[in-house]
Order: sequence, then C-alpha cells, then structure tokens
Amino acid sequence: MSQVVVVIGDRLGKGQNVAKGVEAAGGKAIVVAGFGADMRLGDEMKAANADFGISFCGSGGAGAITAQSKYGYPAEYGMRSVDEGVTALRNGKLVLGFGFMDVEELGRRLTEEFMKVRG
Repeated sequence: MSQVVVVIGDRLGKGQNVAKGVEAAGGKAIVVAGFGADMRLGDEMKAANADFGISFCGSGGAGAITAQSKYGYPAEYGMRSVDEGVTALRNGKLVLGFGFMDVEELGRRLTEEFMKVRG
C-alpha cells in the first residue's frame, strides 16, 4: 500500500499534534491552515486525493457533514474518543468528526487502523 494521506481540518487552526501521530504511523498529514479549516476539509481531501480526513470543532460535526454533503464522503461525527474513530474507520467512514482532540495518539491509531483495514 502506498503512503496513507490524511487531511486534518480544525476549527481553531490547530491539528499539528494529530499530524505528528499520522506521520509517526508512516502516513502523510496535510493540516489545513487557518481558522475555520474544518469547513474546507472536503475541498482539501479532494484536491489531495486523500485517503481519509479528520475534522475538529466544538460539536465534532460541521466539517465532517460539509465534506459528506459536498463530496459524498462517508462520515461519522460527534465523536469524543480515539476508539470511536477506530470503529468508524472499520465501518467504512472516510471523514471523521471529533470534538477538539489535538493529540498524537488519535492520528497514530487512526492511520494504523486505516492501513490495517484497507491494506
């Protein structure tokens, strides 16, 4: 399998820690810059031909729902734990919406799971 490409969009312009986890697992992380980046997640995923995307905002839904409705990416949102994200990937979701969780473990475990499931 070629390198997994993961786009990260955070409402507050963050996501750097998740990106470190993606890269630690051998993936390529693209962090969308600026405030409101979650709302541009689907656009950036399409442009980069990404394997999956991670969206962060207070509710854990806005960016994921936008990517799903604009591009048809299967999404799961409103998540609050790493395990919920792992389960969503196992269930075929490609856009994962979380409340604010800029932690390395999230990026690492999701990338590892994607490689295992799609490998």
